[in-house]
Amino acid sequence: MLTYKSLIKKGALLAVTAGLIFSASAQESPKEEDFFKIAKVPAPEGTLLEVGGLTMLPNGSLGVATRRGDVFVVENPTASRPYFRKFASGLHEILGLHYEEGSFYAVQRGELTRLRDMDSDGKADWYETVAAWPLSAHYHEYSFGPKLAPDNTFIVTTNVAFGDQEWWRGESRVPYRGWTLKIHRDGKIEPFATGMRSPAGPGILNGEVFYTENQGDYMASGGLWHLEKGDFSGHPAGLAWSQTPGSPITMTTEQFNAVVDPMKIKDENGRFIKPENVQDDNFITLYEAKKSLPAIKLPAVWLPHGIHGISNSEPLVIPENYWGPFAGQILIGDQGQSKIMRVMLEKVNEVYQGASIDFRSGFQSGVLRMAFAADQSLFVGETNRGWGSAGDANEGLQRLVWNRQIPFEIRNVKAMPDGFEFEFTHPVDKKSASDPESYLVNSFTYKYFPVYGSPPVKNQNHEIKGIEVSEDGLKVRIALDQVHQYHVHRLSLIGVREAGTYHELVHTDAYYTLNEIPSGTKMAIKAPEPKTVVTSETKTATGATKPLAAQPKPAAKPATAIPSETEIKALLAKNTCTACHAPDKKQVGPGFNEIAKRGYTAEKMVELIYNPKPENWPDYATPMPPMPQVPKEEALKIARWINSLK
Repeated sequence: MLTYKSLIKKGALLAVTAGLIFSASAQESPKEEDFFKIAKVPAPEGTLLEVGGLTMLPNGSLGVATRRGDVFVVENPTASRPYFRKFASGLHEILGLHYEEGSFYAVQRGELTRLRDMDSDGKADWYETVAAWPLSAHYHEYSFGPKLAPDNTFIVTTNVAFGDQEWWRGESRVPYRGWTLKIHRDGKIEPFATGMRSPAGPGILNGEVFYTENQGDYMASGGLWHLEKGDFSGHPAGLAWSQTPGSPITMTTEQFNAVVDPMKIKDENGRFIKPENVQDDNFITLYEAKKSLPAIKLPAVWLPHGIHGISNSEPLVIPENYWGPFAGQILIGDQGQSKIMRVMLEKVNEVYQGASIDFRSGFQSGVLRMAFAADQSLFVGETNRGWGSAGDANEGLQRLVWNRQIPFEIRNVKAMPDGFEFEFTHPVDKKSASDPESYLVNSFTYKYFPVYGSPPVKNQNHEIKGIEVSEDGLKVRIALDQVHQYHVHRLSLIGVREAGTYHELVHTDAYYTLNEIPSGTKMAIKAPEPKTVVTSETKTATGATKPLAAQPKPAAKPATAIPSETEIKALLAKNTCTACHAPDKKQVGPGFNEIAKRGYTAEKMVELIYNPKPENWPDYATPMPPMPQVPKEEALKIARWINSLK
């Protein structure tokens, strides 16, 4: 069996081999695709796999549920020619699948259904309703799950509907929309938590209930929440049922609105006006609202919108002894950006928090469901119906296969009393890791209001005050001028290099959600070395003074200068431009070269950064959010660089 330690030794050998392939002076650093390959699982001709659920069977077969209402059993799913057998059909938009003791359990829009093959002919002939909940028939009333809890109950999450006149505002029109529910084996429905808007990813992670949320009204960005009974995760629609018998939540809609302004404003014709973000207006944050509404549960990890996804889906634990250094960490899929992120959690003062890092992009459609096979490959179920994806296909079933080589990555991030500690998969080059210029750190948070999403606010850059590199080069601790509780800290290790190869990290940026600041010893900061003072005169050998020759001042860059490659790389990373744009190809947004062809002036481009016009790019399903947080000087530099691509 390969252990992490044996893989480290093997990785050292592979690093030598890789040195022959990836010359530091002649080749660029390896990318994510050099370690994790995406393979297609061939389906029968004419079969559309808009995957809503995946589950592994004990015999190694794969259960696949689709949004079109079918359930397939895929035999030999890792083979070059797997066999698809249709097990069930006619269900209503399945968005989750579980298998146990010969039965499939599927979540439809309004019920948890048990599917059984009673006559052993390979097809379901018994469709049993385990539990049912109401529907208002609104298109957005999806239901997700089931996930098996440690007490042998099922966890299901439900979407809200939206208003008629207020089409942008989430509503819970029928009981338990916008809730997390526990379904008992006898069919009893137990309300567990509320505050959900579009909870596409329920998950049982290490025996505890978690779920992923999507950006929207009252939801500033996507995120991963840890749920305990009675929690309220932020969206108020489900509070409509907080006073019903059995509800673990006592907060009322009126109590909520007294703290968080619902922004229900009408125009001169008596029609409601859609709330919009107002720059520099007064606002409240989620953690500030929690002071008055203690039932609010803060996310364990914010997934910054447009960076770590735009439509977050299933969370999944990497099993022990799988994928080397990443075993035990969490993968989170994203439908909109067709990719997977990696999340590492820790508990500080009994509160979950942690960091998210990009992991693998480039899937053919939106990533919705994932399941590990016995050979350590990851099945990825995909769909983009109802929400566009970076992948061009409308559906798909693919496999992510690790080639057993260990990439140079940030393995883990931990909070420190005065900063953060990084652990790496390979030793770092100590000189680069000891240089404060190798790091960029800034923090931000979000507004809490009924507007769709939020720009990052309370942005602050942080100075590196101290750095400690471990003797083995596998850990680096940084001390900052200050850390901000309840803020997301973007930790960009743009200059850290791998020892020996001098390769860059495969992914340089981690986003750490700091809910609690740990206690402990702060780093002893060494006083800076005194600098030599240069005056206008110097002493001769006899002690007399003589004037120094005048030193020419370096010429200042003209205001219209195009940034250097190093400068633009830092600017694009800092302002998250590369989350949606590439230099020369379509991603979530158009390539920079395509933008350059439009012929916008630099000033017009800055205006569009602050107030995007989605109608200018009708072929892109995901609209760009306003980016008022980008400093104007930096936005102008980015615009001038884009125009230089013409």
